[in-house]
Amino acid sequence: MSYRTAIVAMSVALAATLTCVNAYAGGVKEQQRFAAVADSSGNLHVPENYRQTYEYLGTWSVAAPGKDGAKEMHVVYTSPGTTAAYRKNGKFPDGAVLVKEVFAAETKPMTTGTVSHEQTLKGWFIMVKDSKNSHPDNKLWGNGWAWSWFDAGNTMKTTSTDFHTDCLVCHTPAKSTDWIYVEGYPVLKTQ
Repeated sequence: MSYRTAIVAMSVALAATLTCVNAYAGGVKEQQRFAAVADSSGNLHVPENYRQTYEYLGTWSVAAPGKDGAKEMHVVYTSPGTTAAYRKNGKFPDGAVLVKEVFAAETKPMTTGTVSHEQTLKGWFIMVKDSKNSHPDNKLWGNGWAWSWFDAGNTMKTTSTDFHTDCLVCHTPAKSTDWIYVEGYPVLKTQ
């Protein structure tokens, strides 16, 4: 074998090794993201310190029927790197986590006018992007996501039992945008 042939063979072997290592690291990274919010059976929990480590997506104001102001405020965060990935290809990457805080709102007159703001935390809605259907036997995983509601005070135990009946009712109008109301998150739009 010539020196040149040996160098080419070593280069090919190194490239193949790096490809395998990167694929493995990507799989490990995705498992680590899931592990931050799900156990091995797919049971979700609210991620720790998400306000410090996650990206802010936006806030929704839910109007109070027949009154000025809001009855609820929904503040939404996503796992690091999600917004950049979404701006790149218009899709949420597998492993992306969305955390929606749901607050009862208070509305009162202020110098700027009638103002609503967050008052009492009611709970969290958690979603994890999963196009691979990682937990087909878990009734809270499907349609490309894991879905769970958590009452305030218990970040580890969901009160959701089946995403078809507990979650899709609200998200059906957003089916064409992967079940997420992306129009409420200007940060997802490319500049």
